[in-house]
Amino acid sequence: MRQTALIVIDMINTYEHEDADLLIPSVRAALPAMSGLIARARDEDVPVIYVNDNFGRWRSHHDEILDVALRGSHADLVEPVRPDDRSLFVVKARHSIFYQTPLEYLLSQQGISRIVLSGQVTEQCVLYSALDAHIRHLTVAVADDAVAPIHHDLAEAALRMMERNMGAELCRAEKVEF
Repeated sequence: MRQTALIVIDMINTYEHEDADLLIPSVRAALPAMSGLIARARDEDVPVIYVNDNFGRWRSHHDEILDVALRGSHADLVEPVRPDDRSLFVVKARHSIFYQTPLEYLLSQQGISRIVLSGQVTEQCVLYSALDAHIRHLTVAVADDAVAPIHHDLAEAALRMMERNMGAELCRAEKVEF
């Protein structure tokens, strides 16, 4: 039996960065599907793993990253998808969820061979993470309505690349099978 985990990428965010004005509307549009997917994963006892940028705060930990985001002006984008006490949390500093993080080890220790990607940014962190998962021989699914792009045209191309070049399964969040 193939064990699956839901990966939530970079959703603990203050949205105080260069492309935030372009990203925020996409995040708002993806939030219902994303929060529903997270709730369903929790209900089905599927591991939910948050892999999140540390925003250059090298002395921070996941609670601090969450607290800063929840005190920010866009807490409404964080609250619906916030980690619960069962969630796992991995801090990253680059685009891929795997690059210099313990995620690969965590997945192997949990017996996880399939990941479902959600979060942001479709044409950046989600794409690079799907590629890195593929080269690690993990099965990848992407909830295409539970990812948020900055540039919609690039996101469409990224989703096609994930499906065609990496064998990723693309489906709506409500159709994801854990």
